Amino acid sequence: MRKQRSIAEARSNLPKLVREAESGEPIELTRRGESVAVLIGRKQYERLAGRSVSFSLAWSEFSKNVELSTLAIDPDEIFSDVRDARPGRDIGL
Repeated sequence: MRKQRSIAEARSNLPKLVREAESGEPIELTRRGESVAVLIGRKQYERLAGRSVSFSLAWSEFSKNVELSTLAIDPDEIFSDVRDARPGRDIGL
């Protein structure tokens, strides 16, 4: 669950909340009990703001952190229903 803080509380604890956001923990800010904003760290912001990364770069980063052989993934099982095996329609050529 996301942490919630009122704007008044955030004013008096801003340095602490910024450190929490930097470490990856989003802080939801409320006004009169209603959510109005979210404090997030710079890395999260850049990821969410659409600083797009090429697939090959994303794959490279992912494969540095994950040993694929240990995941026991069967591609045939995962992608078995992705494409309809029936032939396409007759276009009458």
